[in-house]
Amino acid sequence: MSDVEIVLHPIPTAQSKPYIIVFGPDQHLWFCESGTSKIGRMNPNNGSFTEFDTPTPNSRPIGITPAPDGALWFCENAGNRIGRIATSGAITEFPVPTADAGPDGIVAGPDGNVWFSEAHLSRIGRITPAGAVTEFSQGLTPGCRPLSLVVRDGALWFSEYEAGQIGRITMDGRITEYKIPTPNSEPRAMAAHPDGNIWFVETKANALGRIDAEGRVTEWPVKIPNASLRGVTVAPDGDLWFTENFANKIGRMAADGKVIGEYAIPLEGCGARAIIAIPDGRLFFSAHDAGAIGEVVPRR
Repeated sequence: MSDVEIVLHPIPTAQSKPYIIVFGPDQHLWFCESGTSKIGRMNPNNGSFTEFDTPTPNSRPIGITPAPDGALWFCENAGNRIGRIATSGAITEFPVPTADAGPDGIVAGPDGNVWFSEAHLSRIGRITPAGAVTEFSQGLTPGCRPLSLVVRDGALWFSEYEAGQIGRITMDGRITEYKIPTPNSEPRAMAAHPDGNIWFVETKANALGRIDAEGRVTEWPVKIPNASLRGVTVAPDGDLWFTENFANKIGRMAADGKVIGEYAIPLEGCGARAIIAIPDGRLFFSAHDAGAIGEVVPRR
């Protein structure tokens, strides 16, 4: 018997297609519903949901992050806007200056601003609390398609899906890129580890990667071929948990690269995407194709 049980909590609206999921300042889970243009909120203690429509229809929200202002900021990939949602549900939208930028990943920066990736234009954007947007492209490989972003050493680090690289941008917009050893690795989600390293999934290379402070990359393959890794998070004990979209499993890896386990999700083809460890150690993930939020529960 597996040492964990995986439970799915169905989202009320059909075809919600949840994507990035985060833990909010109100102790609730917040996530983007890319299929229904809503921002969802779930109480992790009782599984209850509340959903909020984005003012722009068909906006396809993807990434979301808590910010220092006590709200959550999110990317509207098709709407070409950055949204801000208060924990009360009130939403404000700010247009991205360049058309069809494809805002995707988003994170609160150490400078008090919110930073985001422009996947369609291969740029990194910055938005102030007042909504002023600056876009950076100098030093980025053309067509690199940046996706996920995390904070380390006072800078932002980001995955370049098409270029097979990890990028770093300082708060004044200076960009450095680091090549991943495996060609066409398709890096996506990233997670900053307390030990100072950054971990990321490599969807095509079927591995987890780690980049240290000097830009050195190490890769560890998972056990199941063509698992299609999508999300990764760091648990309080330092282990990495990750989603396997095609394999329909949740995986666990120690910080030394040893795979501890890969656990089957009870519903076939659920489309596991992002995963998050909340402060008390519980794990939740977005089941994109199933329209649900999954929970990883240790067996007693």
